[in-house]
Amino acid sequence: NETPYPPSPKVVEAVKSAAGEGLRLYPDPECAGLRAAAAKLHGVTPEQVFPGNGSDEVLAFCFQAFFDAERPILFADITYTFYAVYTDYFGLKAWQIPLDEDFSLPVERFCKAENCGGVVIANPNAPTGRSVDLEDIRRVLEEHRDVVVLVDEAYVDFGGVSADTLLKEYDNLVVVRTLSKSRALAGLRVGYALGSPNLISGLCCVRDSINSYTVDRLAQAGAVAALEDRPYFEEMRERVIRTRERTEERLRAMGFAVLESKANFLFVSHPKRTGKALLDGLREQGILVRWFDRPRIGNYLRISVGTDDEMDALCAALKALTEG
Repeated sequence: NETPYPPSPKVVEAVKSAAGEGLRLYPDPECAGLRAAAAKLHGVTPEQVFPGNGSDEVLAFCFQAFFDAERPILFADITYTFYAVYTDYFGLKAWQIPLDEDFSLPVERFCKAENCGGVVIANPNAPTGRSVDLEDIRRVLEEHRDVVVLVDEAYVDFGGVSADTLLKEYDNLVVVRTLSKSRALAGLRVGYALGSPNLISGLCCVRDSINSYTVDRLAQAGAVAALEDRPYFEEMRERVIRTRERTEERLRAMGFAVLESKANFLFVSHPKRTGKALLDGLREQGILVRWFDRPRIGNYLRISVGTDDEMDALCAALKALTEG
């Protein structure tokens, strides 16, 4: 789910400037510039920002810092697959709560779960693209004030609403962000967490037990430039959203069921063609999409939003596969 567009030209300039003789020195372990830029963007203090090598690394640190083997973590049965991977790897327990029939998050079940050791919510969710209202996030936070509620916002810039505005009210909230998607920096691997200074300190303790210099000089320079170039970010984000909406309309007209998406991908199924058949048919034409061989979603495809020309080619290929 990378963006089809390049990063801001200011990012390239910043990386080139950082690629000098200073590379012989270790990077700033505090990531001061990056933390300041992220803090300004989200209206928090630098002490509330924890940078890492992409959101996957940040999530791994969160699972180590905030959860234990005594009480299960709550997350959806259909969501980002790394949550289950981290749970197993770190010897934790999980209670996977089934999504509703329409793939929306069963907020009531999350709120009523007792004796849990933490909550993880992808918002928007992957692979469905469905988002959760801010008030529902607030309800979960209220019901689980004694544990960490982690909101993974990898795709929130494409139409969702960030929970960063709730950080002033809830010291048990951690928001995880990535620059890989909406800011086109998947190749630099930069992500960060937002939370109370106490929780961020806990993340630092885990990181420093492994490697204090996790984010390199070039990544820090590029990330700061990406966060500061707001006009370019807005332009590229809106371009992706327009293409997503246009593609959604075309797929619906072709008979596809398309979930409402607030991400940079679409989750679709067809009443007369299996997901596996469509996956194989597209692959034969050089078009790659994601298919999940799992209960409930085996007939769905996750389609990343590309350029308009790429989506035109996708729609033409799907039209031939479903009508032929």
